[in-house]
Amino acid sequence: MDNEGKLYKVIISDEAAQMLVSHSRFLTQVSETAALQLIAEFNKKAKSLERFPERNPWLFDLLVPSGKYRRLLMAKRYLLVYQVKESTVYVDAVVDCRQDYGWLL
Repeated sequence: MDNEGKLYKVIISDEAAQMLVSHSRFLTQVSETAALQLIAEFNKKAKSLERFPERNPWLFDLLVPSGKYRRLLMAKRYLLVYQVKESTVYVDAVVDCRQDYGWLL
């Protein structure tokens, strides 16, 4: 495999970071532990994108150009939405799967 051993650079957009903070704040109202777990899982999943980011499925939505974004499920109900360009992974959003996120796209 050509990409074996290749490390991608992962860039988290300000908007994605802000979305994570917003979700964490909401979770803190219910459980501070759950909020901290969400942040920890985000960090772990984002770090995992350094290797083989293409392993995750495409995000399919009528409002999204086909083959632009990939999605990675985390904490059972949040999607880490990202795109891969050459050797860089751009994390563009963190969305709650239970909500309509069409407005984001």
